[in-house]
Amino acid sequence: MWNHQRTLTGLRGSGRAIFRNLMLKQPQKHAAKALIATFLIAFQLTQPPSAVAQASLPTLGDGGDLTASAERRLGDVIIRQLYRDPDYIDDAVLLEYVQTLWQALLAAARERGELPPELDERFAWEVLLGRDRSVNAFALPGGYLGVHLGLIGVVGSRDELASVLAHELSHVTQRHIARLIAQQSRQTPLMIGAMILGALAASKSPDAAQALAIGGQALVVQSQLNFSRDMEREADRVGLGLMTPAGFAPQGFVGMFEKLQQANRINDNGSWPYLRSHPLTTQRLADMQSRQPPGAAKPPAPTLEHGLLTARARVLSRPGIDVLRQWMAEPQGGGFAALPAPRRAAALYAAVLAASQLHEEASVRALLPRLHEAAGPDAAAQRQVQLLAAEVALAAGDAAGARRLVPEGAGRPELVLRAQASVRAGDGVGLAEVAGPLQTWVALHPRDAGAWQQLASVWQAQGQTLRAVRAEAEAHVARHDYAAAVDRFKAGQDLARQSRAADDHVEASIIDTRLRAVESLLREQAAER
Repeated sequence: MWNHQRTLTGLRGSGRAIFRNLMLKQPQKHAAKALIATFLIAFQLTQPPSAVAQASLPTLGDGGDLTASAERRLGDVIIRQLYRDPDYIDDAVLLEYVQTLWQALLAAARERGELPPELDERFAWEVLLGRDRSVNAFALPGGYLGVHLGLIGVVGSRDELASVLAHELSHVTQRHIARLIAQQSRQTPLMIGAMILGALAASKSPDAAQALAIGGQALVVQSQLNFSRDMEREADRVGLGLMTPAGFAPQGFVGMFEKLQQANRINDNGSWPYLRSHPLTTQRLADMQSRQPPGAAKPPAPTLEHGLLTARARVLSRPGIDVLRQWMAEPQGGGFAALPAPRRAAALYAAVLAASQLHEEASVRALLPRLHEAAGPDAAAQRQVQLLAAEVALAAGDAAGARRLVPEGAGRPELVLRAQASVRAGDGVGLAEVAGPLQTWVALHPRDAGAWQQLASVWQAQGQTLRAVRAEAEAHVARHDYAAAVDRFKAGQDLARQSRAADDHVEASIIDTRLRAVESLLREQAAER
């Protein structure tokens, strides 16, 4: 399915990580960053056959010699670097949307037996977002998924976005990364890293492509190319089988593929990494269309909520001040009233958020009522509008007003906004009301670093310093930064020795237990290095 050209272009696309600054400036980190790129598997759209046919098709193996635990540890190493990248974004609204689709696909994979219990238990199954405006997504070892805001900004429906996630999920469940590593087992990690670093450099400088020929590394790349063709076909086949059970229209694969084909004809400026790593052919498109279920109904129209969130992704990807001003002015244009209703709502959402980022509060106040009206009776869309209203009020310095505007509900966006507004307003009642739900949230989602950090701010504002220090430590643990976590836990121990409060003694016991556990993780991390 991939041609020989992918020897360079495929690695170039797959090596384009979730964040712009994948390559660190420190020389000692170049090898680690290059090794990370080895295992980035970019999205490939090829339509799988029907669900009935899929069940009888063979798989390509079980992952070679790499155990699930080892793959998870490798993923943790990679993800620790990405958490530190300045383009990493913890946007509660977009993350909730992507996670909802991701969790539905995971449930379908479990139901169909595509997700082995060992992987289900050991892998992270977490999504990270990056501000990169390029259209890309990729799977990482250990069940991590990277998604660019550029991808969210161009997909026409939740089904198209789900098709991307389904494909990437299948890369993980079918142990494609483990198989790649097993295939390259004769190469040392540094050799593999140097090879991929050369491929990445080639994307910026044609002269750097010569690095791929040194030491026979081009032969290694070619062998990886041949192996990946089968991987992509398998991910396509398995991915489509997840769509209907997860509640998505399988035509989402076709819609996304057609979008890529159109971009292939008119766009080669680097904003569509899929097009370089996965060249499109007429045969592939025809194959995808033929695999649609006979007599399938047309996919549902894109939801109003989806249009609002694609607009949000485009604004948050930092397109530049000039573009923000254009979006802010669009609702004032002469042809705006003639746009379809979903397009008007999305344009108004983008205009409000752009005006807020440009600190044009008067424009925000003028546009918000129009956005509420455009959302109409759609409950999901109205929730997004209300969350945006609270967000822009908080950005304008009206913390008390933002606290009142946060809609009812215990979703992560509501919790985060409610906590931020209460902390900034110094609202003791609001702090007390949000502390409990946040504690419940982190108990259910212990790897949610952002929620732990927000809980730390709430406890600090309440004067519960020891608890705040522990929450800060847990945030570092969630990001796999065990050294920083140990430092915070030890700072908590020092504070506990100075305290006479009974509650602090309980907290001190928790800190002691967690410190021993994280010190053990830190030793394991050091041994692996």
